[in-house]
Amino acid sequence: MQRRKFSREFKLEAVRLVKDRGVAVAQAARDLDLHENVLRKWVRELSIDPQHAFPGHGQMKPEQQEIDRLRKEVAKLKAERDIPKKGRGLLREGSDMRFAFIAKHRSIWPVAWLCEALDVSRSGFHAWLNRSSSARSRQDEVLVTAINRSFKSSDRTYGARRIWHDMLAEGLSCGLHRIERLMRQNGLRARPRRRGLPKDTGERAAVSDNILDRAFEASAPNQKWIADFTYIWTAEGWLYVAAVVDLFSRRVIGWAMKAEMTAQLVTDALIMAIWRRGKPDNLLHHSDQGSQYTSQQFQRLMTDHGITCSMSRSGNVWDNAAMESFFSSLKTERTARKVYRTRDDARADVFDYIERFYNPRRRHSTLGYKSPVEFEEKAILA
Repeated sequence: MQRRKFSREFKLEAVRLVKDRGVAVAQAARDLDLHENVLRKWVRELSIDPQHAFPGHGQMKPEQQEIDRLRKEVAKLKAERDIPKKGRGLLREGSDMRFAFIAKHRSIWPVAWLCEALDVSRSGFHAWLNRSSSARSRQDEVLVTAINRSFKSSDRTYGARRIWHDMLAEGLSCGLHRIERLMRQNGLRARPRRRGLPKDTGERAAVSDNILDRAFEASAPNQKWIADFTYIWTAEGWLYVAAVVDLFSRRVIGWAMKAEMTAQLVTDALIMAIWRRGKPDNLLHHSDQGSQYTSQQFQRLMTDHGITCSMSRSGNVWDNAAMESFFSSLKTERTARKVYRTRDDARADVFDYIERFYNPRRRHSTLGYKSPVEFEEKAILA
């Protein structure tokens, strides 16, 4: 088995999970598919010598640690302020939902006040409280707990269909429409997907033909890779994120993040993919005609590793639709709803999305609602 290799950027973000974001070493190691001792070694090396603990740059500054601490305190105060707003949406629901809310919160607020706020009678509430629930209601309660767990573990991005597959995986018997009803009753709604066409203003040099030709399927790993980069706004300016995806499993196998939109950005992402996949043979790499991908630096790397180059037609976003789909998921499910103070904040969040959620856990409709990692593991066993 080939020894796995990790870039300095990967190591730094892995250590930040433990030191700055409070994730236990054991949990972080499982999420990133690392041995605990390896991650502990990285943490120890960075603590001993932050300036020289891996080649390159990127350590977190003391003022950034203070910003992270203050942000957590503000988030906590905001949650405490918003507690009285919890029941407002229940005015559109039936009496059972409102009575359940009152029963859950009567130790915090008086029953009389809760009944008045939710427009129900106290006598009706006490009659509901003493009434035994039906078998279907009890099963709904079990389902709601499991639905909430699935919804929150997806960072509130899963819709009814993906949550339904989670329920089936847990052995809970239910239909899709029942999941939709329970999510609607409990105010669980995934963020809508927003799509936009990317703009390419770079100069084109060595443009290749569209060999991929929108054939976004592969029968085995390392046959077809697709690549692109996007940008995320922070208070410090743009952070550019490049990624390489294996079309067999839709797994992100290489990524890089920089403040500059240069050829080095996409080159680093491809180098990480080659490290992880072990220099595969007969590989097709598809991207757009951006100046970064047509640069001599990037094309030389492709030639040195015997990689066949394919490029989308000019201005045709659908020629790389699978890559656009990944970036759309990244922004819709994670970055679009946040404002990042620094590029380091955005970098840590993107790392978390790719390595701890998208690759190992996110159910992908193209893969039969399996995660990319699960799909690859089952393909190897088969």
